[in-house]
Amino acid sequence: MTDLLEHARWEEPTWEDRAPGPRRWPWVLLGLVVLLGALYAGAAWWLGERVPRGTTVAGVPLGGQTAAEARTTLERAVAGRAQEPILLTSKAGQARIRPERAGVVVDVDATVAGLTGFSMGPRELWHHVNGGVEQPAVVTVDREAFAAAVDKVRKRLDSTAKEGRLSVRSGTVQYRAPVRGTTTDAAGTAAVIERWWPAQDSVEVEADPVLPRTPAAEFERVRAEFADVAVSGPVTVRADGKRFRLTPKQFASALRLPRAKDGTITPRADQDELRSLVHAAAQEAGVEREPKDASVSFAPSGYTKRTVHRGRAGLTLLDESISEQVWKAVTTTDRTANVLTKAVRPTWTVTDIRRTLPKEKVASFTTQFQCCQSRVENIRRGAAAVDGTYVLPGQQFSLNDVLGDTTTKESGYLEAGIIRYGRAATSYGGGLSQVSTTVFNASFFAGVRLDAWSPHSYYISRYPEGREATISYPDLHNKWTNTLDGGILVRARTTDTSITVTYYGTKKYRVTATKGDRYAIEQPTTIVDDDPECIPQQPVEGFSVDIGRIFHRGGEVVDRQSFTTRYDPQDDVTCTNPRAG
Repeated sequence: MTDLLEHARWEEPTWEDRAPGPRRWPWVLLGLVVLLGALYAGAAWWLGERVPRGTTVAGVPLGGQTAAEARTTLERAVAGRAQEPILLTSKAGQARIRPERAGVVVDVDATVAGLTGFSMGPRELWHHVNGGVEQPAVVTVDREAFAAAVDKVRKRLDSTAKEGRLSVRSGTVQYRAPVRGTTTDAAGTAAVIERWWPAQDSVEVEADPVLPRTPAAEFERVRAEFADVAVSGPVTVRADGKRFRLTPKQFASALRLPRAKDGTITPRADQDELRSLVHAAAQEAGVEREPKDASVSFAPSGYTKRTVHRGRAGLTLLDESISEQVWKAVTTTDRTANVLTKAVRPTWTVTDIRRTLPKEKVASFTTQFQCCQSRVENIRRGAAAVDGTYVLPGQQFSLNDVLGDTTTKESGYLEAGIIRYGRAATSYGGGLSQVSTTVFNASFFAGVRLDAWSPHSYYISRYPEGREATISYPDLHNKWTNTLDGGILVRARTTDTSITVTYYGTKKYRVTATKGDRYAIEQPTTIVDDDPECIPQQPVEGFSVDIGRIFHRGGEVVDRQSFTTRYDPQDDVTCTNPRAG
């Protein structure tokens, strides 16, 4: 502090030194900056009038060209490309569309405008000096026209979702994974074309996924939780102290894997099929048995000497227990099903059979025939088959079922006369229509329900007019149902010239027959036939006739029934071939 106050220590300038002049370097620097700026601006202006060096648009070199030059060059290059179709590709396929029809156009002016123009930006100026890059063309797409063009080829670009499949029906797990589909996104694809066309004439479409109803995760869950377990091994069924096994191949056909609307899968069993196959397996293994009805056998003649045979109860698995226990065994690792059973009472017990036993003759009918023909042997054989048949109340009698197939040599029946297509012919079993007609008339007068019968195509005089029935295996039937109050024992006896069928049972009705006059008469035609297999025929007129039966009970009429029978004329056939007839 003391030193500062001492004036003697101060240094004063001398009056002889020159004063300093103005400083020049700032002005020089400023001028240099202005000059450089002018040069920069001039270069930017000059370069902005041209496309940056090395620049290409959609593969077309435009570097160094003025805007007008670049426009001309680009128009020439894209004009040809605009005529070539654009290839659209997808995972499903490919299709081609024409740019002009799809509303796809290169905007040359906008493209060139984006490449030139004055800019003071260092980066733009650097690109002009150092060289440009590959640039996309400015492309405009009419979205409506493009969407319409895509819709026309959509079938080749889109793919349908494929549903998966999981099955155990064969006893093994069969699985096919679901596959996603695709649907082309027209708007997204238009954006892709705007970016890449016309530099490349092929683009991959933008697509939205189409999902299957059931995803793979759901299939995999059901496979792990159910399918693999269900067919992992056999199921042992225990019932009534016995056991049998069901293999996956046996029970798998009853398993179902239905899919709900939301795609979820809920395993279940077709209960009817499951129960049916378990019952079948139980019967084969001897665990189940059918009940056996009591029956009756009769002495060779009459109806009074008979023996009643006892039946037996059956055994069956309970359906509800099958559904619960077998399903539980199928769906868990504990492969044993303990199924409950129940006894099955036979339909006919000894007591029931005894109540049905015949008490009297109900009806009898006899038809005549000529002796010593091959058809007589067939009649005897047929009568023997029918004889002794016992029809319980409510049961149906079928003559075809009793006789079986009589139309082959192996049946044991002989060839004899029949009617085929309105003409006389021969076949194995000829003559059995006489057995059928006799059975029909016995049924008619017994008062049972007549279920099925067919008259001959033309009238045969040995049978009652309008009241007869032919038969042919397996199409023409003679069936009736026992509607009486007891069983019916059918007896059939033959002589050299007749067959008699008698029903024994409990008589319910007295039946009388009615018959009207012939009407709608039709005369036969005359036929001359030179066929070696021709059989001559006598003419018989065709006609219709109404028949009926009246049911009497307790002195009163309790029912009436009527039927109409139509006969075709039997043509007059003359055979001219020496080998005929």
